[in-house]
Amino acid sequence: MYVKHLQERVKTFEEQATKQTVESVVLVKKSKLSVEDDGSSEENNSSELPEIEAKVCNNHILLRIHCQKNKGILSKILTEVEKLQLSIVNANATSFGSFALDITIYAEMEKESNFTLKEVVRALRCALLPAA
Repeated sequence: MYVKHLQERVKTFEEQATKQTVESVVLVKKSKLSVEDDGSSEENNSSELPEIEAKVCNNHILLRIHCQKNKGILSKILTEVEKLQLSIVNANATSFGSFALDITIYAEMEKESNFTLKEVVRALRCALLPAA
């Protein structure tokens, strides 16, 4: 009897899992690296960054941003994420060489958030562009 009950619960969970939809938007511009003879790397075309990837499942959003390493860039990105009515659950920033950052942000959309994934990516990209 207990096994049958557990099997029914498993079936219910599996049905719920298949109903979840995942949407993703990717804005990618390939950055180019060159390796010098002395072993150091430098970026040839810094205007091709940032690379932004966003995925959403229900009210959860996963952002991956590869951008130029500039002073205050992480706080600028986190501020922009909060402006988009996203509650940051976890954020991780890793330096990629001396010129770039790889940032991963896991957030939850607030109930009153009505931004599309494309709008989120567009807003982040605008925040990352150098001030003219």
